Amino acid sequence: MQEERRLDKRTELPSRLVIKRLDDGSSKEITIEIVDLSKSGIGFECKEALQIGEVYETYLTIWTEEVIHAFLRIVRIDLKDEDHGYGYGAVFVGMPEMDSSRIGVYQIVNDK
Repeated sequence: MQEERRLDKRTELPSRLVIKRLDDGSSKEITIEIVDLSKSGIGFECKEALQIGEVYETYLTIWTEEVIHAFLRIVRIDLKDEDHGYGYGAVFVGMPEMDSSRIGVYQIVNDK
């Protein structure tokens, strides 16, 4: 069993998000499948190989159909199967408290 290292409660969020790599100026956008979400980070799967430690720009569509603009730093990579590609864990970098609070509110509502 893998040790839990995330600081905040995880919640599933049926959504998709588009990310762009920042360090090399590439603007290739990829779509990922969100596995779980917390106020401090996100777990997701995608077929593209991303690099651990790199920061990516994201546009996360939340349950209210609002879009949160955020930055992610990849902290974990797991190889999945051919259909799912890779599993990633990432932390939000510099997310405004207002956006973090939106995720917290969703978790409270989702638990009821």
